[in-house]
Amino acid sequence: MNTTPLFLRRIGPDPHANGQRTISLNGCPDILELASGDFAIIGIDMTEEAKAHMFPTAGCSPDERVVRIPRNLLIGAKVHIPGQ
Repeated sequence: MNTTPLFLRRIGPDPHANGQRTISLNGCPDILELASGDFAIIGIDMTEEAKAHMFPTAGCSPDERVVRIPRNLLIGAKVHIPGQ
């Protein structure tokens, strides 16, 4: 399996549209569509704090991370997420 991501497009509005800036001014949460049809999420890593609070049927393996994105990012991307 080729693990090199090929980004096709951003899902949702550009987080820097209209001159918007992030709090840290270094990076920005984002949702990206990959050539494989999968999605990549850029967000704040909250894996360690989340592990103790996950649902019993949820888990996070060593090669996975739980990331937090702002609610408005996902809501803004909703209309751009393919239905199939």
